[in-house]
Amino acid sequence: PGDEMKIETGQQRVGTTDAITAAPPGSPTSFLGFPLALDLDNLAADIAILGIPFGMPYAPNEMANDQSRAPDAFRLCSPEADLTKNHFDWDLGGPLLDNRPIRVVDCGNVTADMSDHAEHYRRAEVAARKILDSGATLITIGGDHGIPIPVMRALERKEKITLVHVDAHLDWRDDVNGEHEGYSSPIRRASEMDWFGDIIQIGIRGIGSARTGEVEDARAYGANIITAYEMHDIGMQAVLDRIPDGGPYYLTIDADGIDPTIMPAVLAQTPGGLNWIQTHKLIHGLVNKGRVLGMDLVEIAPSY
Repeated sequence: PGDEMKIETGQQRVGTTDAITAAPPGSPTSFLGFPLALDLDNLAADIAILGIPFGMPYAPNEMANDQSRAPDAFRLCSPEADLTKNHFDWDLGGPLLDNRPIRVVDCGNVTADMSDHAEHYRRAEVAARKILDSGATLITIGGDHGIPIPVMRALERKEKITLVHVDAHLDWRDDVNGEHEGYSSPIRRASEMDWFGDIIQIGIRGIGSARTGEVEDARAYGANIITAYEMHDIGMQAVLDRIPDGGPYYLTIDADGIDPTIMPAVLAQTPGGLNWIQTHKLIHGLVNKGRVLGMDLVEIAPSY
């Protein structure tokens, strides 16, 4: 929200608000070359990509962390966008959009206010609400695992949403250093929102963020906790069978939920996570079970 202003982006000048900005000068203008769409009040898209770089820090030096660089790192890794969009993709069974009139746009990044560390969450919620209200599916690139919290607030509706969570960690901490909306707390915060119902947590393993009390709270809520060990034993199809049919769904993926042999770019590398085939099966299975309102991918540390 705010007055219209102009942001320089490479050789291009685009209109936006003070809550959204495009990639910095020298970066690709958008993710995979999809059109920039910075006017969220007049959004016309089927899929909208939004970068939310900043979580809520537990210490002053955590405000701008390695993960905050990930949204633009994704854009920088788009040199073969034409191949990605137009070549036959065996993960999809055809080209990315398969010649269908699907409108994908890049909505840039939510900006921060260094004088108010909570302002970017307020801006993120407003941006997410506008995108979701337009009917678009929201794909968010973080940032640490605190950034789904404003997005999940923006999902507010009368019907219950099933939350599907991939992570090495449980993320049911109430607070860390007095901060209630950091990267260890998104699933507890979701459990407090009336519009979330079933919670399915996949890939939990190792020594993570949970104490015994948080595990007890998650189980008392009714969270379906599927450890990585159980997931590998029963297979992803059995996991999908435990997820209620029909949706709507929201999917949050902490990159450390993926095995570090294929996802090394995380701060908490923990053996035993989801492999590529399991991740593929989960996402494809979920979108075939019902409406996925949105998803996020968080905790990627580009320097790793």
